[in-house]
Amino acid sequence: MDRTIHTLKFPLFPRSIPLTIYVSYREGKMFRAGLSAVLWVSALSLVGLAVSADAISERARKLHFSSIVVDTHDDTTQRFLDGKFDLGTRSASGSIDIPRMKEGGLGAIFFSVWIPSRITGPEAVNRALVQIDAVREQVRKHPNDIVLATTAAEIREAREHGKIAALMGVEGGHMINSDLGVLRSYAALGVRYMTLTHTGNTEWADASTDKAAHNGLTDFGKDVVREMNRLGVMVDISHVSDKTFYDALEVSKAPLLASHSSCRAICDAARNMTDQMIKDLAAKGGAIQINYHVGFLSQEFRDAEKANPELNKAINADVMKLCGENEGCQLIEGDRITREYVEQGKLPRVDFTRIIEHIDHAVKVAGIDHVGLGSDFDGANMPYGMEDATKLPKITEALLQKGYSESDVKKILGENTLRVMAEVERVSREMNAGK
Repeated sequence: MDRTIHTLKFPLFPRSIPLTIYVSYREGKMFRAGLSAVLWVSALSLVGLAVSADAISERARKLHFSSIVVDTHDDTTQRFLDGKFDLGTRSASGSIDIPRMKEGGLGAIFFSVWIPSRITGPEAVNRALVQIDAVREQVRKHPNDIVLATTAAEIREAREHGKIAALMGVEGGHMINSDLGVLRSYAALGVRYMTLTHTGNTEWADASTDKAAHNGLTDFGKDVVREMNRLGVMVDISHVSDKTFYDALEVSKAPLLASHSSCRAICDAARNMTDQMIKDLAAKGGAIQINYHVGFLSQEFRDAEKANPELNKAINADVMKLCGENEGCQLIEGDRITREYVEQGKLPRVDFTRIIEHIDHAVKVAGIDHVGLGSDFDGANMPYGMEDATKLPKITEALLQKGYSESDVKKILGENTLRVMAEVERVSREMNAGK
C-alpha cells in the first residue's frame, strides 16, 4: 500500500470561531492535526484554571484539575519527525502541545509510535526507533514541564511535581520484525504498550481490517503476549481481529488494554468492540479507552461516507494532483478541499457528546472500573467541541451532568488506566521472580 490517501475522513468544522486546520493521510491512518479554536488562555499549570469559551461549572473544574487525566493514544509523534514542531510551543494546528495539555488538565499522555503496516522488516524497526528517540528528545527539551514515565507510580510522581507524564505505545506488532529481542529493546527504551496489529495483519496476528490469515494469534504471537506480560508492557488489542482479541485474552496473565477503541453497538466499525468483547475484557481486569474519531463514534457519519464513495475519490484525486507525495502540501490542500465538501453539507456533524454516549454505554456493559480515554488526537478527526486537549474539561462536565459521581468520573479520567498499569506491573514482577 502506498503512502497516498486511501480513505479521507472529514472533520466537521464550526463556522462561528476562527480555526486553523490541517489533515494528512497515510495507509488508512488518519493524520488529523487540526481544528484549533483561537482562544485567549492563561492556564500555565496542570491545576490551573482553564479560561476558554466553553463554560465549565466550578464543580467540574475543581474535579477535573484535581484528577489525573490519562490519554492512552495520541499520534503527535508524527509531528516530531521533521524537526520543526516544538511540543513546548502553543501550535495553531493540531490537538496536542504542552500549553494546551496544561490548559486542559491532561496529566499523562501515551505518544504513539506508528508506521504503516505495509512497512516491515529492519526498516520498520529503524523507523520505530527514530520515533521513540523523537519522543524522548521532546521530553529532554522540556524538563520543567514534562517527564518520561513508565509506571503508574511515576505518573503519580509527575503529578506531584506539577509535570506531565509522557509515555509511549508502539502501534503495531509489525515493528518488532517477529523478534522478541526487538520487543525487549523497545521496553528498555520506555515503551509500555504495544498494539498487536495496526490495519494490516502481522506475520503472527490478524487485524480487524484485513483478511484473516492466522485464525487469530499464531504460536509465536502467543509468545509475544507472554513476553509482554513478563516485560510489563501492556497488551493493546485495539485494531486486532475479534479472534486475535480472544486468543490474547486467553493467553495473557495480565489485563488487556484497548488503547483507543469505541463501542460497536453504537457505531458498527470493525475497529470497535462488541458488547461481549467489552464484558470479557473487563472480566479479566482490562479497560476500553474510548476513541474520539468521528468515524468510530457516529454511525450516521460512517453511513454518509459509504453512501457517496465518489467524495473520497474526488478528494483523493484533487489532493494527489496538487501535491503528489508532498505531505506538507497534502496538509494544506486536504484541509481546503475537505472543508469545501463539509461546507456543502455532504457529511453530518458529529458532536463531542457522542464520546459521552460511548463512555456511558461501555460503563453500563463493563462496569465503572473498566472505561477510560484514548482520544487518537493528532491521528483522527475530532468531533465538534473536542478539537484539542483544551476541551477535555467538557468530558468531566458532561459526565457530572449525566449523574456520575465524582469518584466515578476520576476513574474514567485516569484512575482505571492507572489500575490496569499497576496490575500489569504486578504480573511482571511475579513472572520475573519465578512465581
